[in-house]
Amino acid sequence: MAISPYQAVWLIALFDLPTDSKEARRAYTEFRNKLLDNGFSMMQYSVYGRYCENEEKAQVHRRRIKSFLPDDGEVRIMTLTDIQYAKMKVFHGKMRKAPESAPSQVEMF
Repeated sequence: MAISPYQAVWLIALFDLPTDSKEARRAYTEFRNKLLDNGFSMMQYSVYGRYCENEEKAQVHRRRIKSFLPDDGEVRIMTLTDIQYAKMKVFHGKMRKAPESAPSQVEMF
């Protein structure tokens, strides 16, 4: 099922980066900080998410992530529609919580 270019989406960045040397830890931290600088929030360790108002803005962020990929490790970008994201269930122990809701502010570039 194709995503409409006007539909709100969530980008989920999942990454597995090495941390076995000082240089590798530096690259991990730099990648993580660039995600944060680009509006991503930590969902879990090495899993970050960002709300995008439409597919065009999501594509901008995909290109940005591609531009600062580390030399080693693996990074995956997953796209979920806002509706799919809202159906996510988050469990803390045996307690279920709703996922984070879409931000209410307007994004300007």
